[in-house]
Amino acid sequence: MPDSPLVTLHLWSVSGTGVPRAVGHMATDRLRLRRTPGLRFAKLLGTGSGRTFTVRDADPHRWGLLAVWDDEAAADAADSGPVAAGWRGFADEEWSARLRPLTARGLWSRREPFGRPTPTRWEGPVAAVTRARLVTRKAVRFWSAVPPVSADLHRSPGLRMALGIGEAPLGLQGTFSVWESGAALNAFAYDRAPHAAVVERTAREGWYAEELFARLAVLSTTGRLGGRDPLA
Repeated sequence: MPDSPLVTLHLWSVSGTGVPRAVGHMATDRLRLRRTPGLRFAKLLGTGSGRTFTVRDADPHRWGLLAVWDDEAAADAADSGPVAAGWRGFADEEWSARLRPLTARGLWSRREPFGRPTPTRWEGPVAAVTRARLVTRKAVRFWSAVPPVSADLHRSPGLRMALGIGEAPLGLQGTFSVWESGAALNAFAYDRAPHAAVVERTAREGWYAEELFARLAVLSTTGRLGGRDPLA
């Protein structure tokens, strides 16, 4: 994986009084990120439970930033830069992960943010990122199919954390999950009936105008999410 880009995910939890500031940062940090050296790709994200992918899932107390960097030096510099410092100024909690792409297919905002990595074996924890832009006229059928898969996901062996992520309340959504191993992720992706059924329907019904699926090696994590490090 030495030639793969470095990927970081930051999650910040805020109190009720911090929600307006979080919304403000979602608007203003885009410009700051464009000026960040070594940054290849970045998305400021809202989060939620991912149980229905509708607005009732949204969690206004947790926000995120997914970024792809040229190298560790660029990520290190940004970690002490103005965007991260701004969030830390009012966040109650922060959790971050450093990741390397193992496999990726599809597009996010018409780009391949994780490149086209050569599939690589990895013995440690694995993260999965999914992201989709829905075909508007097919959104209702997609939303109706989500709850059984989400319920099955949260009781799957080997899952360490899972949350919904999105750039907008509706139509642009995805998931970020961490698994204790690639084998555990494979078991959910290929062996669990609810997920297999949705994969088949996705291909048949064409729910997505754009989609991305990626697996990433979890190199390290710091901080807490919900009072703990999910991988501790």
